[in-house]
Amino acid sequence: AEEAYTSTEAILRRGQAFKITVNLQRGVQSGDNFTFIASTGNFPMALISHPIHSSSRTLVPYSSLEPGCMNFTIFSPADAVIGRYKLKLQTVSGNKVSSTLLGQFVLLFNPWCPNDDVYMANEKERWEYVLNDSGIIFQGLEKHIQQEAWNYGQFEEDILDISLAILDRSLNHRQDPAADVSNRNSPTYVSRVISATVNSNDEKGVVEGKWNGKFRSGTNPLQWSGSVTILRKWHRGRYKPVRYGQCWVFAGVMCTVLRSLGIPTRVITNFNSAHDRNINLSIDEYIDISGKTLHLTEDSVWNFHVWNESWFIRRDLGSFYDGWQVLDATPQERSKGIYQCGPASTRAIKEGDVNLDYDSSFVFAAVNADYVTWIHYSKKIKERIYSDTRKIGKFISTKAVGTNDRVDVTANYKYPEGSLKERRVYKKALKLLGVRSTGKRAKNRRRSSVAWRQNMTPPAQKPSISGKLILDASPVIGQDILLTLALRNLISDFKTIKVKLSASAILYTRKPKAEILKLSRSIKLGSEEVKEISFKISYSQYKNSLTDDRKILVTALCETKQGPSLLVEKDIVLQDPLLTIKVLGPAVVHKAVNVQVTFTNPLSEVVTDCVLRAEGSGLLKEQLRIKYVNAIWLITRSLWWKIWNKTGESDKSQDI
Repeated sequence: AEEAYTSTEAILRRGQAFKITVNLQRGVQSGDNFTFIASTGNFPMALISHPIHSSSRTLVPYSSLEPGCMNFTIFSPADAVIGRYKLKLQTVSGNKVSSTLLGQFVLLFNPWCPNDDVYMANEKERWEYVLNDSGIIFQGLEKHIQQEAWNYGQFEEDILDISLAILDRSLNHRQDPAADVSNRNSPTYVSRVISATVNSNDEKGVVEGKWNGKFRSGTNPLQWSGSVTILRKWHRGRYKPVRYGQCWVFAGVMCTVLRSLGIPTRVITNFNSAHDRNINLSIDEYIDISGKTLHLTEDSVWNFHVWNESWFIRRDLGSFYDGWQVLDATPQERSKGIYQCGPASTRAIKEGDVNLDYDSSFVFAAVNADYVTWIHYSKKIKERIYSDTRKIGKFISTKAVGTNDRVDVTANYKYPEGSLKERRVYKKALKLLGVRSTGKRAKNRRRSSVAWRQNMTPPAQKPSISGKLILDASPVIGQDILLTLALRNLISDFKTIKVKLSASAILYTRKPKAEILKLSRSIKLGSEEVKEISFKISYSQYKNSLTDDRKILVTALCETKQGPSLLVEKDIVLQDPLLTIKVLGPAVVHKAVNVQVTFTNPLSEVVTDCVLRAEGSGLLKEQLRIKYVNAIWLITRSLWWKIWNKTGESDKSQDI
């Protein structure tokens, strides 16, 4: 596995034997004693001590090839500090002691070694989570999950060096280098440091996050498709944070770094992910009387959120919590004073052990918080209209081993929604957090957002009507969006329903950016009658408001003269036109291959300043960017370029 690295240095894994040949110009004398000393920072480690003609207890076998030449087999401890080492040979001959620098090597975690904390027994899983240099990151909506390719490139030139530089640039290392290096034998410690240093909030970390405004002073997060370019840009720019990233970028970069260091790691997507600022396990959403979202709380629910899991044992918690550990480099909340998150054991999260290190309470809330919606009439009057215990933490996903299929790992995080066990775990977590069943924290805890609920009307009964927003067709960017609101009267009484429909362009964090549609309708429903309201959002209405996330939130607030209101919501993600890739001819190592990429413009207008981006480990040294002037309506255009397999060279040619 270490042969995969592009490096002139020796790359070794701890707990693994390696051989070294030593030529002694003065020859070998009887009674000579040889000690190999490896040191990283100020942390020396005596690998072996070998006296000539000693007893059978000699630690390392050797063989003499010719006079003055010896062949040694060296073993490093399975719990050794990882990093770059200098290897010295110390020779004791009689009363004379001499020391010779032999060279340098890099020592990594070893998932193949049963005595290493990161040991992973399954060979196929080792291949996927350590050796695979490309993958899939899932995005979109819970009912419209999309695949996005990501090039991890952990074996590309300079990436291992950059990963080690990330450790050396960490706040921990700058504050106490000796203590930091001595703790690098622990994957728990190393992964937590990486989660802090991949983001730039507390130090000159790798990626600067941005979720609002334009990206003119950097790169739109949606334009990244791999970690290699980001890591090299950070390194070449003298550790200036790379602009900009969002959650999947942070997760992709951290996966690259941890895999390069030898820690089995994968990328996880949580759909309907809660950001619970005060960890009271309740996410409160406020809307006005027209259904427009109001920002009265710092809590939020993201359409999706991406983090990492790494595989190792937890010596600090006990063997029950071994296995997959959650890590999150996206800067959301401070943990022990800085923006870092994890490692949090998935076993701890599933069992509601939210008092355990690290940040298990925050991750528990991300997959388990209740979602409560309120109508805000005034500062003193608010109506609780909607409470959902099942909305948060859906379809938690990762890439399958050996294929690009999606694997649902929700069961690793929680018991089935609504089950007796799931409710018991939830109540256990509330108790450990000091949160009352109303969602309010005890006095000695952080203030809860429930303070907002003072003087509110108590929770009302369930609405006497039900509703659903239905897409008439799969939405494609450039086309009108056709929707139907279906309403059902659940009782025998006649009802007049006032419906307020609205639509807003939103980010994937569900933060509204621009209002697209606002209209009202009135509908009469007889006893248990069902009626539909059809409406559309035209392309002309949303084209100038749509964000790069291509997401629209549609809401319908349905009010009756008596009884509680009904809120119906639907998140819509507009599909991008597909790119088709065709390899023209056989792909042979060290030979150019032609690749054809086809794109069809779905708009009824010319689009200009098009850019095709491509990258691939071992195929392209950097991200390839091909500019194209325009794409005419419904005319298929093909871009061709040549790729030198395993050379990093590329040759572009113009469109046919």
